[in-house]
Amino acid sequence: MNTFVQNDLKAEIVKTVNPKIGVIALSTDFTIEQDYRSICHQIPVDIFVNRIPFENPLNHENYLKMANHISGVSEQILPSQHIDMIAYGCTSGTIAIGSKKIKEEINKTKPNAKVTTPITAALKAFKHLGLKNIAVLTPYPKDVNVTVYNYLNDNNINVESFSSFNLEYDSEIAQVSLDSLEKEITKIDLSKVDGLFVSCTALKIVDVLDKIEKKLNTIVISSNQAIIWDCLRSVGIDKKIDGYGKLFAI
Repeated sequence: MNTFVQNDLKAEIVKTVNPKIGVIALSTDFTIEQDYRSICHQIPVDIFVNRIPFENPLNHENYLKMANHISGVSEQILPSQHIDMIAYGCTSGTIAIGSKKIKEEINKTKPNAKVTTPITAALKAFKHLGLKNIAVLTPYPKDVNVTVYNYLNDNNINVESFSSFNLEYDSEIAQVSLDSLEKEITKIDLSKVDGLFVSCTALKIVDVLDKIEKKLNTIVISSNQAIIWDCLRSVGIDKKIDGYGKLFAI
């Protein structure tokens, strides 16, 4: 038997310079992480994802349960390391918990991190593109949709029409086919609106945003598109990215 011999080599340690974005994804979400990878794969930014416990079905009570986990989940995104931005990845959950509360919980363990959420990012996107009258599409059940409608109205966004798939589980939402999504969107009356907001980080629409915008001749904002756009702008990356809607083209 040979005696163990270790060769000691000299490693060159180089600090990374890319902005660091942390993403808090629901434990049940199939989609948001993939959308970050799709949009950011050629962008000089590093993405780090952690999961927060969540139980379906989608309802106010289950959303509120996440609040107690936010600071701990944030802390475990590169513990003791600097994070430039943390994105809380739940649109309707943000409305239930409150964006101020989410920021407070994240900053308990990541005090220097900027914070964004899908719905606050969407409001910024509406303002950026001049959208004041919108149509809304969600996959949520009716009681959740009422909270989305009220939130938008409270933030001076006029909702001309509201449509929903009435689904209660993220696994179902993630499996809505792109063909049916495109087909159902064509049934929405967009004649009196500036654009369409598609809410929910679990709904797969990012890859067909361009196609739908061109087909309907309107602006489409989705939860994941908006939060990724806001993250990139907040860490100093403001560049045109082809293939993901007018939000990334202007």
